Parts: sequence; structure tokens; C-alpha cells
Amino acid sequence: MRRFNLFRNEDFSGISGTGIVAQGVVFNDGTSVLRWTSDKASTAIYNSIRELVEIHGHAGRTVVEFIDP
Repeated sequence: MRRFNLFRNEDFSGISGTGIVAQGVVFNDGTSVLRWTSDKASTAIYNSIRELVEIHGHAGRTVVEFIDP
């Protein structure tokens, strides 16, 4: 598995802020889990990191930064 941070460069909604807004892991089968770091933290499971980025990437304003090689 590979750990990552979800880094938001621009918060166009004004809700989640900028910088590291979530942490996550991609499992060997591609399943990706995301944990928001806000005061009202929640956890979500996605079929793939591609799906996660399609939903939360905000047209490149938010990127996945892998911690593990």
C-alpha cells in the first residue's frame, strides 16, 4: 500500500481550505481510502485513486502527493 496527502492549492468553494486537506492510502488492489483532516473529519472509500481525483481534484486545484515510493 501507498500513503498520500491530498493537497489543495486553491479552495474555490471556501469550505476545506488549502494545503493538506486529507490523508489516504491506496491498497495493492487499487482501492483508495481518504480521511479528511477538517474539524468534521470523515472517511470515504473509492474504487481507485483515479476515481478519487476525478471527484476531489477540482480541475487540478487539488493533487495527490504520495508519501511512499
